[in-house]
Amino acid sequence: MPPASQRNTKKEKPKDARGTMRRIWKYIIRYRAYVILIALLCISSNIMSLIGPSLAGKAIQEAAAGKGQVNFANVFHYAKLMLVFYVTASALTLLINVLMMNVGRRIARQMRSDVFNKMMKLPVSFFDRNAAGDIISRVSYDIDVLSTSISTDLVAIMTNVITVFGSLFMMIYISPFLALTVLITIPMSVLYVRHMGKITRPLHAKRSAAYGKLNGFVEEMFSGQKTIQAYAQEDQVTDKFEKINVEASDAFHWANHYGMTMGPSMNFINNLGLALIGMFGSVLYLKDIVNLAQISSFILYSRKFSGPINEIANIVNEIYSALAAAERVFHMLDAEEEPADAENALELKELDGNVSIKNVDFGYVPEKLILKEFSLDAPAGKLIAIVGPTGAGKTTVINLLMRFYDVNSGEITIDGHEIRTLTRKSLRHSFSMVLQDTWLINGSIYDNIAYGKEGATKEEVIAAAKAAKIHHFIMQLPEGYDTIISEDGGNISKGQKQMLTIARAMLYDSKMLILDEATSNVDTDTEKQIQSAMRKLMADKTCFVIAHRLSTIKNADKIIVVNDGRIVEQGTHGELMTLHGFYHKLYASQFE
Repeated sequence: MPPASQRNTKKEKPKDARGTMRRIWKYIIRYRAYVILIALLCISSNIMSLIGPSLAGKAIQEAAAGKGQVNFANVFHYAKLMLVFYVTASALTLLINVLMMNVGRRIARQMRSDVFNKMMKLPVSFFDRNAAGDIISRVSYDIDVLSTSISTDLVAIMTNVITVFGSLFMMIYISPFLALTVLITIPMSVLYVRHMGKITRPLHAKRSAAYGKLNGFVEEMFSGQKTIQAYAQEDQVTDKFEKINVEASDAFHWANHYGMTMGPSMNFINNLGLALIGMFGSVLYLKDIVNLAQISSFILYSRKFSGPINEIANIVNEIYSALAAAERVFHMLDAEEEPADAENALELKELDGNVSIKNVDFGYVPEKLILKEFSLDAPAGKLIAIVGPTGAGKTTVINLLMRFYDVNSGEITIDGHEIRTLTRKSLRHSFSMVLQDTWLINGSIYDNIAYGKEGATKEEVIAAAKAAKIHHFIMQLPEGYDTIISEDGGNISKGQKQMLTIARAMLYDSKMLILDEATSNVDTDTEKQIQSAMRKLMADKTCFVIAHRLSTIKNADKIIVVNDGRIVEQGTHGELMTLHGFYHKLYASQFE
């Protein structure tokens, strides 16, 4: 894993809004049948609503006939029709919302599947560079924001756009002269929305990034709660959280501050338009160009025209938030995947386990090499121990063997095959791996031990547990091997978790084994028992062991001493001790 100082150095570039909208539309269009039905229902609902003001105008015209001349039958007839049309429009709107919620749910599910499938194809370097909390924020929060926007805002926009154009058509039909007033208010509205969009969109992007940073910090602090309390760092962590929390709160405030001004501002423009209609309509009425029914109908349609514009202005704030969230999700979907296997790549099948590393140079960033001219031969069936101070490059060797990263120069071969000519799947299937950071699934103990071997029998699982010296502990549990352990083994000790992962590696049928500080969380006596059991169980397998407890690798066939990315010594324990060199100094420092 690269040092912390080298992580999160790649900044995300904001995408073009149109490009983001096109990609969102690709998800929506997958459910084209729903979308077409919803569009038809929107048109029908709006037609019902648009007929209402015309009926109201006719009812007013009947009522304006004069005292004793009002045709109440016609007035009530138009009123009943208005009620029918508005109730029908409301029912259609309810149906539209239900259908759109279903579409939003399906899109969120599909998008999460796409993101998760993408995660399975991303290289380890992506997860080294990005905080787990930030990735989780994209998969959960950002997709939820986008799904909610699709479910609610898309319907509102479709409905309002239809209403705006329908109302505009009816206003022009009623009185082209009065319709001239919209030539003043529409440009004002468009220019204002565009201006505010340029301000709010970057602020929403900043807000999403701030929430991702906040989630990453919280996830990191929760996982390290015991360490925080052990070092009495609660106050320092709280202060740091407050700083990040203030940044997130400020980002939220300013994004919504400007967004919330859009509604009142648009309402002012719409009221200005209504005042113009009143003044201009009065002049036209006095000149007998329009009648009272036309003015009343026009005013009703103008409210229908201005209302959606005001609502769209309020929605714009949410749309920019959804676009910012979508950009973070699409940035992850666009992340560079692990390179494809070479053309005609070979599959490792019958494997001896001869490993050779020749003149390898490697750095997590090109300008800083971790390994320099690194060469190592590991014959089949031998135990190779890699030791050295922290940061010397020990774990980096493992990352290269597993092709989590590829070498800058040099080559690594297995049974004479350069590993870049092999399929990654077959290469990684050739190794069993136990890391210092244990990982368990939320399930039974049996499931966790059998995780790497499909179809493992109970007898095989028990044999692996006995070899790992964990069988006795398991049998003391209420349900034995069927005992459910919580996520990441939270209800058992660290040492027991590590022994379970060792049992898992023992059960896995592979020709090579990697142990990266695999026994660091067990006591020395148990570690010796496990090492003895593993030597018997894996006598014919090539083993790579990284260990800080040098007493546990005294029986290794070859010990490689690494310092500053180079092999400074190699040999057996006895040979290295007689040299009185770097290894002797390391070994002596643990017993003085």
